[in-house]
Amino acid sequence: MGLQRSSDGSDPLRSERIAHVAGDEERRVTPSRVAEGTLACPDCDAPVALTAGPISPADRLNCPFCGRDGSAREFLSLARPTRPQRVVVKISLRSRASRA
Repeated sequence: MGLQRSSDGSDPLRSERIAHVAGDEERRVTPSRVAEGTLACPDCDAPVALTAGPISPADRLNCPFCGRDGSAREFLSLARPTRPQRVVVKISLRSRASRA
């Protein structure tokens, strides 16, 4: 489907450029649910609990049983959860201030 807009002469024409407005721009986004999975140690399969709230895939986690250290993406399994403890994977964009 194509969209086309034509001017019938009733719209005013701008002769000056549109200037950038200085200041911060706040964007609020609602995270999108992507998947459900579990967090477990890739070495010993011990479950890992999140105590500090949401994390990013690059954040570091430690196994409470064997002590393995790694990124959260190493501990995350998106296979069908077999444990009652599950995590929800969401994607959200970080808010950025617009540049003046």
